[in-house]
Amino acid sequence: MRVIDGRSVGDAVATDSGAYAPFPLRDQPERWSLVRRTVETTAGVVVVHHRPGPDPVLLLHGVAGSWTTWTPLLDAAHDFAGRGVVLLDLPGWGASSTPAEPLTVDGAAEVVTVVLDALGVGRVDVVGHSMGAFVALHLAVVLPGRVRSLSLVSPTTTATVRAARHPWRALGHLPAYTLLRGGLLVTGRAALPLLRGLAAVGLLRLLAAPVFTHVRRLDRSVLDAFVRELRPREFTAAARSAARYDTERWRGVRCPVVAVLGRDDVFARPADLDELRAAMPQARTVLLDDCGHFAHVEHPAEVAALLAP
Repeated sequence: MRVIDGRSVGDAVATDSGAYAPFPLRDQPERWSLVRRTVETTAGVVVVHHRPGPDPVLLLHGVAGSWTTWTPLLDAAHDFAGRGVVLLDLPGWGASSTPAEPLTVDGAAEVVTVVLDALGVGRVDVVGHSMGAFVALHLAVVLPGRVRSLSLVSPTTTATVRAARHPWRALGHLPAYTLLRGGLLVTGRAALPLLRGLAAVGLLRLLAAPVFTHVRRLDRSVLDAFVRELRPREFTAAARSAARYDTERWRGVRCPVVAVLGRDDVFARPADLDELRAAMPQARTVLLDDCGHFAHVEHPAEVAALLAP
């Protein structure tokens, strides 16, 4: 695999990529000495997996994800070298309660703050995937004293915001995202049973193919989680929240930032990295070859090595 650092346009650095998607998704918190807790929030009961320790890292999952989406990274990062770890299922996702009203980006930031306060965790290094990266950026905007650094993994940022605002125009540059959103809007509550029905008749890999570079090389646990965690209501709500967001606010972020994007990502474009650097000149941006929208699952060792300090 080649890794291209956005600060050195045209330069390529060869890395040892190892196996593609080498780890399954695991629902075994004891493997990393994580303790399951629940926290009451205004958006309902939030399920948290936590390990106390120094220099805590907060991991925020994205759409079609839960805390388990990070387990390949936990395996690759060698348990974060004894650091504190906080993983939560955002309301409406994973095992957390489904709120009466879909979560907005402000609501997500509020939930994260309540969880950190309940755990007695102060400043954190935040790692976010996809929608979770969007929430991570917003946390750095509204709570700069709480965020030590940002690591944005396969982030949905400027291209996704434009696609959410102008879906017809987006058919040309983000067709997979636009068609998925449109399909979920049209099918509504029937979307999830339909997706699970298609998976049951052997079309699971076909369903997941757009977001992974090598879908046939994925462990079955990754595919099962993708379909299980794709929540139509929450997906469309996240798109609406993104459409209303003022990305100019990101210019106020002052902490260290790393953004890692797969070249084959269908929910983002390499130009997003240029726009992130324009908004946050301190940001280091990295484009990974042979990688789709789940960089931390497809190439967890490379992502672990690139995380912001």
